[in-house]
Amino acid sequence: MKKTIALFAAILFIANTFANITLPKIFGDNMVLQRNKPISIWGFAAAGEKVTVQFNGQTKSTKAGKDGKWQLMLSPEKEGGPFTLSMKGKNQLTLQNILVGEVWICSGQSNMEMPIEGWGKINNYQQEITTANYPQIRHFKVPNTISTTLKDDVTGGDWKVCSPATAGDFSATAYFFARELYNKLKVPIGLINTSWGGTMSETWTSKKALEQSPELKYIADAMKNSDIDKLLKERAETALKNIQKLQGSFENNANTSDWKNSDFDDSKWPMMKLPGLWESQGLPDLDGTVWFRKTITVPDADAGKAATLNLTMIDDNDETFLNGIKVGSTQGYNSSRKYTIAAGILKAGKNTIAVKVGDTGGGGGIYGDAADMILTIGNNKQYLAGDWTFRVAAVPQSATSVGPNDYPSLLFNSMLYPLIQYSIKGAIWYQGETNAGRAYQYRTAFPLMISDWRQHFKQGDFPFLFVQLSTFGSAEANSKNGSDWAELREAQAMTLTLPNTGMAVITDIGNPADIHPKNKQDVGKRLANIALHDVYEKAAEYTGPTYQSMKADGNKVILTFTHTGSGLLVKDKYGYIKGFEIAGADKQFHYAKAMVEGDKIIVHADGITQPVAVRYNWANDASEGNLFNKELFPAAPFRTDDWEGITVKNKYAIGL
Repeated sequence: MKKTIALFAAILFIANTFANITLPKIFGDNMVLQRNKPISIWGFAAAGEKVTVQFNGQTKSTKAGKDGKWQLMLSPEKEGGPFTLSMKGKNQLTLQNILVGEVWICSGQSNMEMPIEGWGKINNYQQEITTANYPQIRHFKVPNTISTTLKDDVTGGDWKVCSPATAGDFSATAYFFARELYNKLKVPIGLINTSWGGTMSETWTSKKALEQSPELKYIADAMKNSDIDKLLKERAETALKNIQKLQGSFENNANTSDWKNSDFDDSKWPMMKLPGLWESQGLPDLDGTVWFRKTITVPDADAGKAATLNLTMIDDNDETFLNGIKVGSTQGYNSSRKYTIAAGILKAGKNTIAVKVGDTGGGGGIYGDAADMILTIGNNKQYLAGDWTFRVAAVPQSATSVGPNDYPSLLFNSMLYPLIQYSIKGAIWYQGETNAGRAYQYRTAFPLMISDWRQHFKQGDFPFLFVQLSTFGSAEANSKNGSDWAELREAQAMTLTLPNTGMAVITDIGNPADIHPKNKQDVGKRLANIALHDVYEKAAEYTGPTYQSMKADGNKVILTFTHTGSGLLVKDKYGYIKGFEIAGADKQFHYAKAMVEGDKIIVHADGITQPVAVRYNWANDASEGNLFNKELFPAAPFRTDDWEGITVKNKYAIGL
């Protein structure tokens, strides 16, 4: 009898729970609704339950379907607020401080996700946060979540009103985009930040779109035929074998309390050369905790003195000890480690540095410039680069689970699909670094993703604005040796053939040594310039010189451009144009001399009598290019040839 009563009570509780109307998490206090468009409101209730929505004088009703889902469309509203939004069924919900304005989806990988503060620390971040008093700018961060099936709701998140107390967590690119729009339009701006560092475009694309693409259908077919449980098992087994091969044995979550101490015996630990990520030194794809140790000798004269320990950068987090005493810790993979050693810790003779490194994804370990690994005692320096002992201490189960790039569509399912009923103005996108190795395939994959999003949102060809890859890496990745980043930039530029798209060029504001350039102010502003021109019809030049045509004239090539603005500009005190190359029929590129003639560029090179092709800024490190228009927008990298690049044969594969 007790069991029957308990079961009845449980059924009654569940029935009452589902009788209450609920809203997706994207709806909440402080939200921004899209102006001048029908406003989509939806949620969940008991089957057949009547739901009434009230907003700014509007009252509309609908009934939940058999599946408990309901949706209705409010009539378009002009910008304004704050308003309340109320829903009434068997219960009542009221949301406060609602604005109506412009809503933009902000997506991509880490350069979109990168916050103003936190691990981002963009240029002048402290001043930017102090002055971030824009209560009509609101930001919603979708939690990073994967799913193999389509989800009705995101897993969390809330709308933050922009203030010095909240802005540090905003996407920097999205914030500066919104700030520029707000200052020009004076309407509320809502930012829905659904981004995840290190992710590729295929995970943001639906399975349906892949199935319908003649070129990429094989990806969807491979997913049907793949065994996710088998993949997980193989991944765990491979990780364990790699660890055991290197260090002889492995006890997950071992007792490491003594590993920091100077008298701990690490003589049987294997060696690793530092700095250097551990993925390239026998621990591929390892996410977890690894300890590093190094014993140094301190002369009697320096014993007991205060010192400074520099350990370059550590991916992601560390706790650092000297002779068993903790001297510092840092969260974040791109911060240089510099720790103060208090007087009395160093002793004459042998001293041991122990570093506990925790990696949550991507590369792991101590990396950077060898010259930045140094112990400084007064005027004496000990360089620490070289052999360190190491041992893997822990590998969480999540480290061998499915990641966002292991299968296509995982982030579309969980971080985009739950948003597709929301009324929006458009999307901004900053991604491509992870796809660079398959740049040629990106010519298909990227426009497919854009078209896929537009089909799912069912709001027409909404504006889709994206950032072309910045400068990063070696200038030796160039026309001679091949450049995957140049090919990816080209694939991005080719995507402009889709209607209502725009591309912000930022090769001039990158950093060859930092894949996350800190000047996000100009990134956001350049995206906003495109939006102001294309979307909000503000007449002004909004992008840099764009290659249009070439004509050979003897040993010279005449190039024409669009978007020359009020004239071409060479940003060099001597007036020399840099970054141009020229080739003959042998396809060998040579440094070219270039000069401005009106709105044209004349290019030639000594020894090239019959030029057939020209390239500009064709390298991973594209910082050399100095061609702009007088509005200070940089010329986009380009090539006039279509010769086969280095990424043509590289294709997406499940789990890679």
